[in-house]
Amino acid sequence: MKTSKLVLLAISAIVAVSFATVAADSTAKQNTAKQVKIPNYKNEDFYKDGKFLAEKARDAYFDLMERHGYLISQNLRSNMWATDFGLGDFVHAGMGGIFWINDEKQGYFGHEIFLLPNQMIVEHAHMATAKGKAKMESWLVHNGNVFTIGEEGGPIPASVVLPKSQEAYITVHKCAELIPGAVGTLNRIGAKHFMIAGPQGAIVTEFGTFHDGDGLRFTNPGVKF
Repeated sequence: MKTSKLVLLAISAIVAVSFATVAADSTAKQNTAKQVKIPNYKNEDFYKDGKFLAEKARDAYFDLMERHGYLISQNLRSNMWATDFGLGDFVHAGMGGIFWINDEKQGYFGHEIFLLPNQMIVEHAHMATAKGKAKMESWLVHNGNVFTIGEEGGPIPASVVLPKSQEAYITVHKCAELIPGAVGTLNRIGAKHFMIAGPQGAIVTEFGTFHDGDGLRFTNPGVKF
């Protein structure tokens, strides 16, 4: 009888360890961003005679989507925009996007964000306007990864290289990394924040309250958006 109990205990321990190992492997796989090869872009790929070539920027984002296996709908292909924020440093400070919905009456907003590897959305905050309250937002990462930087979090990892063109305008330094499936939220309405992609670029859905461009406040006075 004692021997049987010992055997059962031994089997139970083996099963428990097996389940734990499978669970750990599953978690590790879920937490690992898909590795894709992204071209090593340079600023000269997106400018001619000092003019930003938005169509070439769009093509780079569509290529990013294809490499990550992201569905490109006709709506997206027709209406996605790309910007260098008027700063002339697109590969370091720029973004692509599409506003799926921006309903002033009901007060909600849906936005897809596209970032090339190590590309930064410049620091900004949202203020209230005559049309609505200051915007609140959250972000869901689909592909790649991002580092959200604002008032809360840990130190910025040494692997995150902030664009030299923006160093003088960065005022917040707390960081949180978001991997595929992770959701982050602005710590408070009106907080300054920005986002920078990892080496695989990033595709991110933003959920927010109504977005009024008049409420945007960039720390870099040279931004045009």
